[in-house]
Amino acid sequence: MYTTTLIARPGTLDPALAEALRNAWGGGDLVWLSPDEAAEFDMPEQPDTADASWSALQDQGVDLAVQPSAGRRKKMLLADMDSTMIEQECIDELAEVAGVGAHVKDITARAMNGELDFEGALIERVGLLKGLSESVITEVLASRITLMPGGPILLATMKAHGAHAALVSGGFTAFTGPVAAALGFDENRANTLLVETGTLTGDVTRPILGREAKVAALEEISARFGIREADVMAVGDGANDLGMLQRAGAGVALHAKPSVQAQAKLRINHGDLTALLFLQGYGRDEFVTPEIRALV
Repeated sequence: MYTTTLIARPGTLDPALAEALRNAWGGGDLVWLSPDEAAEFDMPEQPDTADASWSALQDQGVDLAVQPSAGRRKKMLLADMDSTMIEQECIDELAEVAGVGAHVKDITARAMNGELDFEGALIERVGLLKGLSESVITEVLASRITLMPGGPILLATMKAHGAHAALVSGGFTAFTGPVAAALGFDENRANTLLVETGTLTGDVTRPILGREAKVAALEEISARFGIREADVMAVGDGANDLGMLQRAGAGVALHAKPSVQAQAKLRINHGDLTALLFLQGYGRDEFVTPEIRALV
């Protein structure tokens, strides 16, 4: 059995469109997870036209996902941070303060799209931060970093149902620590910026946490808690996330780079992070809304 999920921005999912797709695919009853926002229906087989329908619905502002019905509610969330759990790329924000913003932003975009080697691109970008005061990190957290919409509800709801949550970033521990604490992640992993006498040295500790380290995190954490990889939901937007997205039972490319979307199992371009709850069959009436902690 397979479940088809349709997700759009609140108030924009046309019931007639959802009904038409259900009828075209011979699906079962249409269940509304959130009125005019998210709906799902079951069907016995995966339709041959799923990819073509996904493309057509993108033009109408609707995300489409087809998954095996069994085991949709996951026991673990493994999430990227930059442009996934937060709306920014931390290194780009540090670079803006350092006066090299445009150059670093270009490198970041190319690395996240898989055009550049991740480790080499990270070393090059961090090198451009040499001499920046460590205090700038706190300033950036306070004035430039914002949580991705839906993130607090995603974490609170999954954790209320017993899921473990891990934040695994190719960014920096100086940011993953506060973000993980604010959102309620159980643990976080990232690279560590090296500092001497209160200033950034322009380097990070080795080994660098990149694509393979994210896959290793999936393996290690799931094994530690006795969770099958099929019971893991991973979410990210960059090329260095592809390994974990492809290994996890539900790998979600969120507002991702084109090369990442092309290889991901599930793609969300119009919904926010609460879309990951709809993908698991949670209705909006099951969402848990937490108090949001400040980053600093």
